[in-house]
Amino acid sequence: MKIRLHKLALGLWLALMLGSVLVISQTRFVADLSAFMPKLPSARQQMLIDQLRDGAIARIVLVGIEGADEAERGRLSRLLVSKLAHNPRFTSVQNGDAQTQQRDQRYFFDNRYLLSPAVTPQRFTAPGLHEAIQGTLDAMSGDAGLIVKKILPRDPTGETLHILDQFIGESQPASSDDIWVSRDGKRAVLLLQLSESGLNTDAQAAALEEVKQTFASLPGRHADSRLVMSGTSVISVASRNIIQSEVERLAIMGSLLVVALLLLVYRSLPLLLLGLIPVVSGALVGIASVSLGFGHVHGLTLGFGTTLIGEAVDYSIYLFIQRAGGKNPSHFWRTMRLGVLTSATGFAALMCSSFPGLSQLGLYSISGLLTAALVTRYILPGLMPQQLNLRDLQRPGLLLQKILDGLTRLRWLMAVALLAAVAVLVLHQQDIWSRQLNALSSTSAAQNKLDAELRGDLGGNDMRYVASFSAPDQQTALQLAERTRAVLQQLSRQNIIGGFHSPDELLPSIATQRARQASLPAPAEAERRLRLALQGMPLEADQLSGFLADLERARSQPLLQRQSLQGSAASVLLDSMLIRRADSYLVLLPLKPASGETIALDKVRAALAAQQLGQVTVIDLLEETTAIFDSYTHEALLFSSLGSLAILLLLCVSCGWRQAVRVTIPLGCAVLCTVAILDACGIQLTILHLVGLLLVVAIGSNYALFFANKQQLGSDAEQRQVEISLVVANLATVTSFGLLGSSSVPVLSFIGSTVAIGALLALVFAAMMARIGPRALPR
Repeated sequence: MKIRLHKLALGLWLALMLGSVLVISQTRFVADLSAFMPKLPSARQQMLIDQLRDGAIARIVLVGIEGADEAERGRLSRLLVSKLAHNPRFTSVQNGDAQTQQRDQRYFFDNRYLLSPAVTPQRFTAPGLHEAIQGTLDAMSGDAGLIVKKILPRDPTGETLHILDQFIGESQPASSDDIWVSRDGKRAVLLLQLSESGLNTDAQAAALEEVKQTFASLPGRHADSRLVMSGTSVISVASRNIIQSEVERLAIMGSLLVVALLLLVYRSLPLLLLGLIPVVSGALVGIASVSLGFGHVHGLTLGFGTTLIGEAVDYSIYLFIQRAGGKNPSHFWRTMRLGVLTSATGFAALMCSSFPGLSQLGLYSISGLLTAALVTRYILPGLMPQQLNLRDLQRPGLLLQKILDGLTRLRWLMAVALLAAVAVLVLHQQDIWSRQLNALSSTSAAQNKLDAELRGDLGGNDMRYVASFSAPDQQTALQLAERTRAVLQQLSRQNIIGGFHSPDELLPSIATQRARQASLPAPAEAERRLRLALQGMPLEADQLSGFLADLERARSQPLLQRQSLQGSAASVLLDSMLIRRADSYLVLLPLKPASGETIALDKVRAALAAQQLGQVTVIDLLEETTAIFDSYTHEALLFSSLGSLAILLLLCVSCGWRQAVRVTIPLGCAVLCTVAILDACGIQLTILHLVGLLLVVAIGSNYALFFANKQQLGSDAEQRQVEISLVVANLATVTSFGLLGSSSVPVLSFIGSTVAIGALLALVFAAMMARIGPRALPR
């Protein structure tokens, strides 16, 4: 009968594994940050997600060419532009060359009557012309005198100056020999714009690699020359690569250490391979469950879940060592079942989270742990050999028994540790949690320094404040941008904001362009008005014949389209503000503070609402990301607390309140002391530390349950086998996660250090709370 049941269980397990593999083969793995944004974001949160997905911040690449001499850097800069200019991976490649500058100048000058916000019917009446021309003449005595003198015969009304006024205050890159250079002149700089969105990290990585290969293959390149790059996409790709390499390195090293430890104990390769079956089974079912439940699996969920499923390796350790000692499995399975249920209960709270990342993590952990436990219970016993020839652990077992018995007499140390932990946390209660997203960044100080330098070289501004909205089509987007610009101009005059940019500065709506064309008088009327306007001025109408010719041409010229800016540097700015999506347009209007570093956004929102522009969302990107991070952490903390309460209720129902207290006290002490140790080391907690603490509770509950039931295990020999299995499992956990904690990548080190410290404390505190049996009494 047992053989038949085992074959049935084996068949079901194989079918489950095959089904999981099939599901995984069709699974879509994603790496976009929006998966860790709220399921139902507010308008401001949605705008932040849009910025991360489609904004220019994630698509701009800052490039520098260093080494060699100035002439060589200039030659390489021009060659690199020519090689990348027609590459479909890039929408723009700029180095400030004269040809590009001329295209920009020609675009603004030739289309000044369609672009200038000053063009109105009143401006081209005789009085209007007189006032405009007088203003241009007055400007000749200012800083722009040379420019004004040059354009006066064709632009006496100064429309070009009105266009340039919109960009006054913008820092421009330094130039040398008609290309952009750094402020110290020791680096040639370029600006690239990627065609792929900021969330397609693979495509961005391929584009960045193409830049490197293109530079390396430039003919005659001096050996001392080198390419440097920065920008959000560069940092994201570099962080991903660092994390991947660290995960691979640490996974290999951790696996070797754990395998070496288990081989030392098992002295059996077959047992070692059997012990991995629950882990692999849990991982496969966990991935498949998340795929079926969410339609995709996030890379971070997969990475965190893989560390969480590491608890499954403990199950086979308990089984093998206790079976080798002749332990009756009935008590083991009862304790093990309750341990798995407590772990699952804790992670079930995460499934209620409004953040998909935590929900995925909860489902992954529960399905994986349950699968690993069931495989250990119903599959491994049938695959195990009858005789488990493990190393004779009697001598170390006796020594371990003395140490653990001694710990039960040191319970007062646990009380001291608890009081000390509470004191530390009370003293630093305001600084326990980190509110800075850069705490999770694996970017090096050198990369941050390079990024700041390149941004300064290219005149980049910190795009912290943004007004944004969506529109169904381009013309609607531009018309709404024009209405928004009118409000922002008024706020700028009131010194509430220091300035802004809008896409209609570069590409007005068709309706506005037509209105400006209609403002221009017919040739004969224009000449008559001009003669009237010039009365009493040091100018003659014959000197402005070019102006009249341009007016006539502007009245019938084709209206500007997006492709009219093709090849100009202005196209990069337009693409950063007017972003085409699959079924809509996203408009981003960056705002600059008037003074200091802040803008009173409530006043900006009130002014927009007063003009029926409530659909325009205005946010502080730094504040919004911090707020989302805070809500993410607070919700995770809330659900973790609810999970802990559910665990306590489960233990009370299962084994009575006295036993529940004996189990939860060491777990609570371990968690508090772990947090206090991290805090005392100057480490502020993040969401990753919280995930690690959940894992401490999950793993530590097994230790606490076994020690709490130690007196029910029978003879001293059986108790020693249980204690040995717990210590070996703990060593495997502390070793693997301790190695993870040594990583230079915060995402890995936060979880690793938390679990390593917490798991060790959980074992020690659980041993202290063990009931003192007859063998522990003084003789």
